[in-house]
Amino acid sequence: MPRSLSLAMILILFAVFSAAAQSSDSTAPAPPASSQDSAPPPETKKPKKVWTNENLSGANGVVSVVGDSKNKPKPASSKPANAPYVASVRKQLDKLQGEIADIDKQLVDLKNFSAGEPSTSASGIKLNKSYEREPIEVQMRALQDKKKDLESKLDALLDEARKKGVDSSELR
Repeated sequence: MPRSLSLAMILILFAVFSAAAQSSDSTAPAPPASSQDSAPPPETKKPKKVWTNENLSGANGVVSVVGDSKNKPKPASSKPANAPYVASVRKQLDKLQGEIADIDKQLVDLKNFSAGEPSTSASGIKLNKSYEREPIEVQMRALQDKKKDLESKLDALLDEARKKGVDSSELR
């Protein structure tokens, strides 16, 4: 969620700045009436020449053409990723996703408990659970922090795999 919000904010800022730049270029203020006492007007810049197909023969120098065969990008290496590395990354991803799912279940249980609703677990009695002295809100905050940490580890693992040439479809 924070990434999508950041991306949206960046796109909005880009649109605002580009619109401001376009409006300042197209609506330049008219120069004030010159008087005898004023300094000479500053030199105006020569506008750039736009070449079309009709007057391209009059151009001197090298002309860059889109789709020139000399400037083709080099194809990406289609070397397959190391199979043991992909397997280990997939195993780590599964482990992290399982831990995140467990934390989500614990958060749901804590929310239900604080609302006075029954637990989502199948049996009402859990013999391995102990009494917690921390308030529900503190426990929930700790679980959410742990979930954020696990999600950042998951993102870092995916980034590392991407940098090593592993396609995301190979990790599913």
